[in-house]
Amino acid sequence: MKPVVALLGRPNVGKSTLFNRIVRSRQALVDDMPGVTRDRHYADAQWNDIPFTLVDTGGFLSTDDDYFASQIKDQLLVAVDQADILVFVLDGRAGLSPYDRELADILRRTEKKVFYLINKIENRRQEDELGDFYTLGVDRFHTVSAEHGLGVGDFLDEMVAELPAPDPDAAVEKEDEDTRPIRIAIVGR
Repeated sequence: MKPVVALLGRPNVGKSTLFNRIVRSRQALVDDMPGVTRDRHYADAQWNDIPFTLVDTGGFLSTDDDYFASQIKDQLLVAVDQADILVFVLDGRAGLSPYDRELADILRRTEKKVFYLINKIENRRQEDELGDFYTLGVDRFHTVSAEHGLGVGDFLDEMVAELPAPDPDAAVEKEDEDTRPIRIAIVGR
């Protein structure tokens, strides 16, 4: 079974754009309107010949906001549970929000490797204005522009190095299932 990487963050930080860039196709819907992605979206991905499953999640908001926010949070927590690595995507243009802080607290309580990615960084001057993000208590951020691909390769190099090795037994079980004969039962008069 391939390791799982989940993209997490509030609405409109660029999770779906990053998802599409990594899987090299336009599988995830990208729109300026917040809340377009609500369910988890899975795709096979590969970097440096290392395969993994990538999960795009809906934008995290407080569950007090509305019914959909509660459902999206539930879907996000399922993705957190399933993932081997978590990628917390933040918006470098908009800065931190209370939702970012709340999600950072949730992710801090997991025992999983978390990569903190500041998206929408297209130049050095923007990188110099990111001091507020260090108030999250994180030592290291990766700065990227998912839209333009800047910094994404460097981030992926480090991320795949942290992926757990694939479980060889899981691959054997999958092979056995695929080669097993089909069983059919016809019931009725």
